[in-house]
Amino acid sequence: MLLRRFYDDKLAQASYLVGCQATGEALVVDPHRDVECYVRAAEQEGLRITHVTETHIHADYASGTRELAKRTGARMYLSDEGDADWKYEFGIGEGAVALKDGDTFKVGNVLIEALHTPGHTPEHMSFLLTDTAGANEPMGVFTGDFVFVGDVGRPDLLERAAGFEDTMEEAARTLFDSLERFKALPDYLQLWPGHGAGSACGKSLGAVPQSTLGYERMFNWAFALEERADFVAAVLAGQPEPPKYFAEMKRINKAGPRILGGYRRPERLPESRLADLLSSGALVVDTRKTEDFAAGHLPGAISIPLDRSFTTWAGWLIPYDREFYLIVEDEAGVDEAARDLMLIGLDRIGGYFGAAAIATWEGNGRKLAKMAEISSDELAARVSANDVAVIDVRGSVEWEAFHIPGAANIPLGYLSERLDELPREGTVVLHCQEGWRSGIGASLLEARGITNVANLKGGIRAWVADGRPVDRSGAGGG
Repeated sequence: MLLRRFYDDKLAQASYLVGCQATGEALVVDPHRDVECYVRAAEQEGLRITHVTETHIHADYASGTRELAKRTGARMYLSDEGDADWKYEFGIGEGAVALKDGDTFKVGNVLIEALHTPGHTPEHMSFLLTDTAGANEPMGVFTGDFVFVGDVGRPDLLERAAGFEDTMEEAARTLFDSLERFKALPDYLQLWPGHGAGSACGKSLGAVPQSTLGYERMFNWAFALEERADFVAAVLAGQPEPPKYFAEMKRINKAGPRILGGYRRPERLPESRLADLLSSGALVVDTRKTEDFAAGHLPGAISIPLDRSFTTWAGWLIPYDREFYLIVEDEAGVDEAARDLMLIGLDRIGGYFGAAAIATWEGNGRKLAKMAEISSDELAARVSANDVAVIDVRGSVEWEAFHIPGAANIPLGYLSERLDELPREGTVVLHCQEGWRSGIGASLLEARGITNVANLKGGIRAWVADGRPVDRSGAGGG
């Protein structure tokens, strides 16, 4: 048997290739939409992908199950558990096998058993794996978003992201019951989770790629709580804000993502089109570094740097029903950005421009916009003079831990919806942990015509490093 893990750092997402080398058959678990990586890996091992499955209807990335099945002819295996309002709307007409708790299927000599583990979502499955060529007991389990290293999948997403009201407490109780059932399995089982540190599908995921049930039983906080009520309170407390695009991902993945038929690079557009696009109100996303954007950018463009958080903030801030355009540093940047956007279903890229477009714009006699920045020393003086409003765009959990005294909290993902809370007179200073999230926020406000904005250089980290006070009371902001 062969087992290979694929990990996408920006999504903090793991998928798996399981192969039976005796028969040449292979299974992919939880594929993302860039399916060529699985096809290449299988070919390199002399395998053909014959089966594809996923643990649940994902919220944080576009599923590649349909794409991979179309690309390889593999058969899909999809959960048929959960209530009628939350089941897959695709698959059966495409030859998929509907799985119930306890159902099994074989990939050559590898036996897969579906284990219904609801809580994170109603339909969630985990998959026990047994290599029958050498064993009659399971080796491990693909836990998806059920059990992570050091954490469990959050049960509040259907309510907080997908809008299913009054579901998260019941989902938390269901998750507790799933864990109780899971505890009956042997300690030696390897656990292969669907996410690692940095994912918004939990609150304290470990960065270790895999674990064992016995280890998690000893050290995972969720296994230590023996009372259902205590578990419900603990698992719902302190969860980060779910990105708004999670609701769109749930809808897309429930219905079945559009089949792309492979990656296509967006069209490079002539720089002469920029003026017309911007004057017409087109959405232009500048993917250069925050400091480069601050030094000079096209008026009306928004900043989303092409870094490890690019997919998160692109999903938060780019509408799914609107065409948009990219500014990239180089040709490698357009491929990276387009792939990242493809993974979260943002396919409406109208084209892209190189970074030279910035210089051309200025060379044609047009002014570049610049992002105002402020140091912690200057901010401290202006706070004392009471002539600035400080807005902390970090998440609410981060703000509650500590914040600049008097700072209000408007998480970046909600900033555009809460413009009425910003003063129109005086200066608004945005800050985050280090300055890049607040840089995105400043660009959003500028694009909305709000120009009395400055970004705190170095964020609250610089403020603390300079010996400035912080409020740890967790009270007083928004």
